[in-house]
Amino acid sequence: MGTRTPTVGPVVDPIFADHRLAEVYDPLDPDRSDLDLYVGLVDEFGARTVLDVGCGTGTFACLLARRGVQVTAVDPAAASLEVARGKPGAEQVQWVLGDAPSVPPLVVDLVTMTANVAQVFLTDSAWHSTLRAARAALRPGGRLVFESRDPERRAWEEWDRERSYRCTVVPGVGAVESWMEVTEVQDDLVSFRWTFVFAADGAVRTSDSTLRFRSRDQLEGSIAQAGMVVEGVRDAPDRPGRELVVIAGRPG
Repeated sequence: MGTRTPTVGPVVDPIFADHRLAEVYDPLDPDRSDLDLYVGLVDEFGARTVLDVGCGTGTFACLLARRGVQVTAVDPAAASLEVARGKPGAEQVQWVLGDAPSVPPLVVDLVTMTANVAQVFLTDSAWHSTLRAARAALRPGGRLVFESRDPERRAWEEWDRERSYRCTVVPGVGAVESWMEVTEVQDDLVSFRWTFVFAADGAVRTSDSTLRFRSRDQLEGSIAQAGMVVEGVRDAPDRPGRELVVIAGRPG
């Protein structure tokens, strides 16, 4: 299917926007067992139409499409969407280059934000506009599902070179060294840098990112402000005690 391009888009971290990094994103993080939770929720809710916000390289969107679900997937990184469009099932997905508010009008059973996408919205304005766009896309009785790291677990204290270092041999690319390091913690904002070294030519790429760690109360309050109702907050089976998996509904 086609790809729509917005006139203005959000700033994208190099790890998603740099073509060389986007191409090795999946091989460097091949374990996507985190998506099992979302697949289970699609089945639990009987969702046949899904809007996947922050779809990245399209693993989840293509997985659903191969299961017969109608998927619209949106992401602001063109390089990531190029990778996504090369995956099995991609031809059945409607890809949108942009953010949630730039998605053309549609009505879906479920809106998803996997892989801590909810944390990339640093300002209240950006977060609220995303939630409002999700509500607008949902049919009455439809649901929004997303995950956010529990700030009480202080996950960033484990983000250092020693514990994150890995060397991965990527077919067709060669060995790639990677690690992450926290660069700043300010209130609920945590900034960090990923470093990638390509052994084949010695190229070094870095990607600076910032995430916002909202509390459960903050998340629930923002959902109510967007005109939705929190139906539950679950644990992530693959990361017990570390994630807040929020399920919100648009009142019918």
